[in-house]
Amino acid sequence: MQTLPHIHIQKAQSLGGHTTILPKITLGLCSLLDVLRLWTNGIPPRRDVSLVIQKEKFDGVPVRIYSSRTVPTMKRKAVLYFHGGAGIFGSIGKATETIPSHARTGDATVVAVGYGLGPENPYPNQYTECLKAAVYLMKHGEDYGIDSSRIIISGDSCGANFATRICQLLVDCRDLPKVHAQALIYPGLQAMNLSLPSYQQNCRGPFLWNKLVAYFCCRYLNRSTTFINDLLKSSHVPKATRVMYQKWVNANNIPEQFKVRGYTEQDHSLSNFNPQLHEEMKELLSENISPLLAEDAVVCKLPQTFLLTCEFDALRDDGLLYMKRLMDNGVPVTWSHVENGMHAIMPLFGYGILSFPSAERIVHDVTNFIRRL
Repeated sequence: MQTLPHIHIQKAQSLGGHTTILPKITLGLCSLLDVLRLWTNGIPPRRDVSLVIQKEKFDGVPVRIYSSRTVPTMKRKAVLYFHGGAGIFGSIGKATETIPSHARTGDATVVAVGYGLGPENPYPNQYTECLKAAVYLMKHGEDYGIDSSRIIISGDSCGANFATRICQLLVDCRDLPKVHAQALIYPGLQAMNLSLPSYQQNCRGPFLWNKLVAYFCCRYLNRSTTFINDLLKSSHVPKATRVMYQKWVNANNIPEQFKVRGYTEQDHSLSNFNPQLHEEMKELLSENISPLLAEDAVVCKLPQTFLLTCEFDALRDDGLLYMKRLMDNGVPVTWSHVENGMHAIMPLFGYGILSFPSAERIVHDVTNFIRRL
């Protein structure tokens, strides 16, 4: 059984006018967050001589631009990419072959965005910085040989959450080109119900399990991780909010074939609502962190979408629920479901014996979608 590391409570610190207990989860010599950052940043990516890599800043936000050395006959499409890592770890320099693969075989210029990480860079700065980068690229794409009418906004895990929300925020911007497509790779799209079938079935997942999702939510918002168990019980959700959004966040909207493995239907009417917890964690119900809750008037305007889910992933059902919302609103969806896939497996693509077949499948399907656009 996988369990969270031991929790030590540090001294209280003033945060936003109220006092918050800041936990430190330790693994003997260092914190879990330190380990995650070392893991994602510690191995430099292999140099790819077929690509030109530029370091730039878009409206103050650091980016890396990956483009093929081959001289194009016309302006290229572009992929604006937000990396995963729960908003608290990961980087544009992390060890992964995914982004270069999009640039090599997807026939696109890839712009990886280096948004600031929480909790040092407080929420919602990540969304602000991702939006800044998107707007800048749309306005100045031609300066980089990019066709601004063919920009795909993409990301994995929480990066897919950022991509989803940025696309929603841009639907009514008349002074900018329309987003050409969005490509969402095992996205986390809601924090209202952490007991959906995929959360129950993958409560001991290898890379992401239900308690770890709740832990990441707390760390991202710089709140105490003592809230974890109550978040899993949805004690942060008022009854009126639960009733309002049950049409969208509901296990009944998930196909039956995804419920056959270790799922017990939950009665949320029995949830013990905690007003204090709601006040501390109410941002989890915002459309930033839970873009699945956006209104139909926004969702119906979204561009064609690639959406990838993995079977062994606590976040699987977020993707399934959003796919239903998109299709119900007439948005074309290309869906890829990796039956033997796990959350966060994609960075293990392209490293010989360390590469997983499911990671190769993910990169292949995403790249094919991008190439066809």
